[in-house]
Amino acid sequence: MLPVIALIGRPNVGKSTLFNRLTRSRDALVADYPGLTRDRQYGFGKLGPIPYLVIDTGGVAGGEEGINELMVDQTVHALEEADVALIMVDGRQGLTAADEHVADLARRNGKKTWLIANKAEGLDSAIAGAEFHGLGLGEPIAVSAVHGDRIGALMDAVLADFEVVAEDEEVPSYDDDEHALRIAVVGRPNVGKSTLINRMIGEDRLVVYDQPGTTRDSVSVPFEKNDRKYELIDTAGIRRKSKVHEVIEKFSIIKALQAIDRAEVVISVLDAHEGVTEQDVSLLGLILERGRSLVVVTNKWDGMSSEDRKHVRDELDRRLPFLDFAERMTISALHGTAVGDVLPAVERAFKAAVIDMSTSDLTRELESAVTAHPPPLVRGRRIRLRYAHQGGRNPPVIVIHGNQTDKTPQAYRRYLINRFRKAFKLKGTPVRLAFKSSKNPFEGKRNKLTPRQEQKRKRLMKHVKK
Repeated sequence: MLPVIALIGRPNVGKSTLFNRLTRSRDALVADYPGLTRDRQYGFGKLGPIPYLVIDTGGVAGGEEGINELMVDQTVHALEEADVALIMVDGRQGLTAADEHVADLARRNGKKTWLIANKAEGLDSAIAGAEFHGLGLGEPIAVSAVHGDRIGALMDAVLADFEVVAEDEEVPSYDDDEHALRIAVVGRPNVGKSTLINRMIGEDRLVVYDQPGTTRDSVSVPFEKNDRKYELIDTAGIRRKSKVHEVIEKFSIIKALQAIDRAEVVISVLDAHEGVTEQDVSLLGLILERGRSLVVVTNKWDGMSSEDRKHVRDELDRRLPFLDFAERMTISALHGTAVGDVLPAVERAFKAAVIDMSTSDLTRELESAVTAHPPPLVRGRRIRLRYAHQGGRNPPVIVIHGNQTDKTPQAYRRYLINRFRKAFKLKGTPVRLAFKSSKNPFEGKRNKLTPRQEQKRKRLMKHVKK
């Protein structure tokens, strides 16, 4: 499982700045709970030897009344979820009572901690951390989250104790019968994830394979159907039939993120009666960002009127326009309606994700797209797209070569993605484009003078000085 790092500290010490640097984003918000003005933020990161998950928390000011009490609760929850805590302080302002309060919270939790003296740009490292030795959290590490100073060395140290898991170099092919297709089932509490999984497996032969891996008990369930191997990753914990009726399900965002990272296809379960919530949109956005194949399943479809069903479909179109590639299904996990169509949809999504596309076919489709709708002019010069080839699978990556390709507008990029998606039947998987421009052979030579011109220039400069 990916290690989980929590960023803890009082307000305005740079937690969010460090969070964005570690996740290489400006807004890596994955999930939020309504009703709180300050909440934990989650994101994936890869800065250092191995990937990780980051939790950003609201600042703890020291008091525990009103909103401050909620902030402390959020910080405690983040510490419980994390494997490592980075306690952040302000290297310019020095030690405060709020810093001591945060340090006390960290000590009581008992997690591995690192003391980070932020905003240390231009300061001597020893001076920036001098006041904070009294917190009893070890040697302060002076960094600058804004400028990135010493962040790389910090992450090397933080992640040194975690095992480097070699990533699979070969993406499995669709016809690989020995490979178990990993499917993550994600969604908010009580949307019917466990009921759906029990239906997919078969309640009369449900066997739970609990493979912990972390203290958060991530559960995977291997099974076979039609001579095909599958591994379902449940983010709520598989329960036997006698336990399925429980109304409240324990939900962990960390478990959901780790399941998405492990999976090759994600089934996102929505509740037809509650519609699309902000948390649904956030999780679906993360699935897209991670490049996972996706099937969107709207559960509890039974018993709804035609008018309500139309309203739900309209809301899906309005709230999820960025998921136009994903196959959408309406089911009733409780009664089994249309559940048999879920695995075939998963298969189609995975097949599209691992497709092999030849350079000749891609180039032919690119030429056809450019002929039908040429790229726009940039400063009077036409963007020229010459040929394309495949640069990766799961998700499919199409590399396009030409001139001025970096100037290609987003609207034209979406046009090309839609053309490739339709031509190669890439339903269920995101498609990524990578552009490469040919090197200009005259670059750097345009202003180079001949020896005779250089002599003339020197004489002219002497004359000007006189």
